[in-house]
Amino acid sequence: MIELLTVLTALAVLLLVGALVFLLIRILAVLNSISGEPGGYSSRQSYVGKIAFGVRAIEMQTSHLGPEVTQLNAGLSAAAGGLRSIDGHLVRTIENVVSQEGT
Repeated sequence: MIELLTVLTALAVLLLVGALVFLLIRILAVLNSISGEPGGYSSRQSYVGKIAFGVRAIEMQTSHLGPEVTQLNAGLSAAAGGLRSIDGHLVRTIENVVSQEGT
C-alpha cells in the first residue's frame, strides 16, 4: 500500500512540475511576443522599447517645467493674496450698499 501511495505521489509531483514547466514556457512565449527585438532597425521593434522611448521623450520635454512651475506657484500665491484683498473690499462695499438702501 505504501509503495502505491509513493508512486502516486511521485506521479502527482511530476504532473505538477510538468504543468509548471508548460505554463512557464507559454508565459515566456507571450513575453517574447510583447518585447520583440531588443533594439536596432528590426522590422519587429520592441513594444516595451517603444514605451520606454515615449516615456523618456516625455521626461525630456517636461524636464524644464520644474523651475517654471515653482516660479509660477510663487506668482499665483501673490495673486491669490491680492484677490483675497479684493474680495474683502467687495464684501465691505456690498455691505455698505445694502445698509445705504435701508436708510
